[in-house]
Amino acid sequence: MYKLIIFDLDGTLLNTSLTIQSVINESLKKFSLPPLTVEQTKEFVGNGARKLVERAVGKADGELVEKVYCDYSERFANCSGKLSFLYEGAAEALQNFKECGISLAIVTNKPKAATMRVYDEFLAKFGFGEVLCQTKNTPLKPNPASTLKIISDSGVKPEECLFVGDGETDVQTAANAGIKCVSVLWGFRSKEKLKAAGAKVFVNSFKELEAFVLDG
Repeated sequence: MYKLIIFDLDGTLLNTSLTIQSVINESLKKFSLPPLTVEQTKEFVGNGARKLVERAVGKADGELVEKVYCDYSERFANCSGKLSFLYEGAAEALQNFKECGISLAIVTNKPKAATMRVYDEFLAKFGFGEVLCQTKNTPLKPNPASTLKIISDSGVKPEECLFVGDGETDVQTAANAGIKCVSVLWGFRSKEKLKAAGAKVFVNSFKELEAFVLDG
């Protein structure tokens, strides 16, 4: 059985697409730029806030990107989580993993302030050992540095670790860290895109994830 599960956050544990869409569209509106749909928002996230803004702005204008990024970052750090929610079955699965003695951790490209706000609201009660996110000195996924730190800190073997995420960066991060990855299909990416990134194991629900982890 796995002794450590490292989760992605947005699109894996939490559906934050409406929150992200709302905040980025406020920033885009301020600079007279066209808004994003929910589907565009899901497509553009996954590689950090700056990359989201670059994709949303859609122009090779570094000054404009910087202005929108600064505005978005400030708004996002202080926004409400009322449009976000745990995916169906997440709470039950996390509680079961915890009761089975499996260590839990999070590695996300989400900025720190926003990460800790939603973590405190939705996830703190499940006792995640480490929550590593975007900071000034933290390399973003698919760089495996944060994942490798968690594995080292936990003292478990790589073959006893599992990375669970919904995006291409999660597949690549797991591969770069030398651990197994399970790709979830309720998140922000299609099965086809995940396959193209190298994903091999898929689950359609948290019940399926529990069965994979606990039943082998």
